[in-house]
Amino acid sequence: MTNPKIWELYAVKYATSINRIRNDNFLNTDPHDSTPMPLDYYIWVATSEDQTIVIDTGFDESEASARGRNIQRSITESLSLIQIDAKKVENVIVTHLHYDHIGGHAEFPSAKFHLQESEMHFATGPHMCTDVMNHSFSIEHITSMVKNVFEGRVTFYDGVGQVAPGITVHHVGGHTMGLQFVRVLTKRGYVVLASDTSHFYENMNQANPFPIIFNLDDTIRGYERLREKAETKNHIIPGHDPIVLDIYPAPNERLSGIVAKLDIQPNS
Repeated sequence: MTNPKIWELYAVKYATSINRIRNDNFLNTDPHDSTPMPLDYYIWVATSEDQTIVIDTGFDESEASARGRNIQRSITESLSLIQIDAKKVENVIVTHLHYDHIGGHAEFPSAKFHLQESEMHFATGPHMCTDVMNHSFSIEHITSMVKNVFEGRVTFYDGVGQVAPGITVHHVGGHTMGLQFVRVLTKRGYVVLASDTSHFYENMNQANPFPIIFNLDDTIRGYERLREKAETKNHIIPGHDPIVLDIYPAPNERLSGIVAKLDIQPNS
């Protein structure tokens, strides 16, 4: 078995949705709670001496305009902030096929994409016949990913899979049929990138899910799966929480509020 390697790990913010309230972000909440609760959009990057793996690809200006999101920089520009050239990235993990996690895939022309087999079934099968299921997907993204399958650019997993030494994917479902989270070995131990297994820290801490759900039971069980695979609860990184950029330091002052370094201890 290949020995695991130690990875540096980053969260990079590229967009935000500022006009959200708490009632938008929880399944069970007071319908009159209009407290502001913005949601941030990230991509994540794991780097070693000889390899770069990107986790999710964000979305572009056209999706931002159509869905009322505030995109702050392209995915290519976002990666360039930490000296990563999107065109040269060879491996991209796709946690699931919602527009905000796969919408920038065209910016990775050299990449192979890693996703769960069940997610492709979900995104191309009968569940997409209803608006309540398909509204977070883009037809263009899904048909493009099917094209990538035919071109040999997709690696499928059924459950747990190793993408690289020290990086594994874990099927959890819940938010979508084939949602997976990512476990990365860093110098502070195993960090778990929850993606949309938990949008905010509060979702998992209170067992109160984000309201876009395919399977509620899998969603609730997913919170425990995150805890099982992380060194501690402080090694779990939620998918959309602005607090991540406060908890974890930036690589340098210039990137404060944009990039968080997740492989080092959080701020006290």
